[in-house]
Amino acid sequence: MSSPQKLKPTLGLWTSIAIVAGGVIGSGIFMKPAFMASQLGSPLWLVAVWIFAGVITLFGALSNAEVAAMIPETGGQYIFFERMYGSFVAFLYGWSAFIVFNTAGVASVAYGFGIYLEYFIPLPRFSPDIEKAVEVYIPFIGSMYPLENIGVKSVTILVVLVLTWVSYRSTRSGGNLQVVFTIMKIALLTLLVFGLFFSSEGNITNLITPSASIHPEGWAFVGALVAAMSGAFWGYDGWNNITFIAGEIREPQRNIPRSLFIGLLICIITYTVITLSFLYVLPIDAMAQSGMVASDAARVVMGTLGGGIIAFMVIISVIGATNGNILPVARVFFAMGQQKQFFGWVGKVHPKYGTPGNALVIQALWTVVLILSGSFDMLTDMLIFVSWAFYGLSAFGIFVLRRKMAHVERPYKVWGYPIVPAVFVLFSTFFVVATLWMDIYNYAIGKTHLINSLLGLFLTATGIPLYWLFRRRYGKSF
Repeated sequence: MSSPQKLKPTLGLWTSIAIVAGGVIGSGIFMKPAFMASQLGSPLWLVAVWIFAGVITLFGALSNAEVAAMIPETGGQYIFFERMYGSFVAFLYGWSAFIVFNTAGVASVAYGFGIYLEYFIPLPRFSPDIEKAVEVYIPFIGSMYPLENIGVKSVTILVVLVLTWVSYRSTRSGGNLQVVFTIMKIALLTLLVFGLFFSSEGNITNLITPSASIHPEGWAFVGALVAAMSGAFWGYDGWNNITFIAGEIREPQRNIPRSLFIGLLICIITYTVITLSFLYVLPIDAMAQSGMVASDAARVVMGTLGGGIIAFMVIISVIGATNGNILPVARVFFAMGQQKQFFGWVGKVHPKYGTPGNALVIQALWTVVLILSGSFDMLTDMLIFVSWAFYGLSAFGIFVLRRKMAHVERPYKVWGYPIVPAVFVLFSTFFVVATLWMDIYNYAIGKTHLINSLLGLFLTATGIPLYWLFRRRYGKSF
């Protein structure tokens, strides 16, 4: 029996850093600040949440880097979970990656393209009656409306399909495209920050002046903090994408930890500085009511032309981030197919292009379904809840592997062990429980029409019968 085909290591350190930073810095910093401001009502807390979320994310990344350097195989965390907890947990992770957070991550990032494109072109949408005419209701979870905002959804789908085609044709081309978009993104963001900070329209007191109307207290503040952190964590999501293509990185034992540390440090600094520049020209109340924070901030400084330039910059950023997610995350399904824990054809290398072509195609198709079925906020809330449940498990797995694979060489050991992974595990547990509680509470009081976290759990649970189906089909090889 022939061994599975392998993907070639073609990606270097700079491409790896670009995949981390470019895959993270996308639409989050442009789409979530308004929501976060409306929850917290404080510029100081807004900045603190971005920094805190970045540090916690870095703790998780450094913990995963130890395993990624020790087991540099394509498939990333799916392979790690198999070594940590066995085939069942690994399969549920891989299935969740496909059905929930990887595909929803691609969809939610790409959404920013359609939303900011409306700055230039009013995209069509149906009347409210028609949008509500098609309802998908899931008992105990809520309702979804596929026809909502159909114009934005259509251009979002187009972006996903085009970028999937690029990665389908060539991994190297997808990686090179990522480097180009990341450089453009950082350059444009730098121009934005300097333009806002050196504007005479800004006011330094905006950085410390709280909202006149938004001031949550007690448990309401805790809920606001959890909601805001969820937005920030979505902004940082995608940091683990580099582990999915570990087998395609040159010198992975050295380049994976470096790319994670450098890439996330770039993200934390970038998000903090951008948030401060937004606040410098937009008081917290104005930010809370903004539909396009970056363009609204630029409009204050440079007028309509400035708003248009920044909207274009956001579109470039979103394209780069979408590509940075599409390129690596299909490797999870590819690895599952190769190990006979998914449909075998998903694990085939394209005979001409040398890419995981089938995995990219099935990823794109389900991403299109998620785009049509949900809204931007539904997708982000659902994927963050499920992904952080698995992030906590992956960090706990560091302790498991230190026992199970005690004698295996570790080219990199997580800094601050055992405190760093322990802090990340404890915080992940708190965040997941608090998010579930808040989602159910908001649904019960009529604030939302869908319990996003339960939807994520429901989709994850649909993988349980599939696990036993594949187990029966492939037997001992499973």
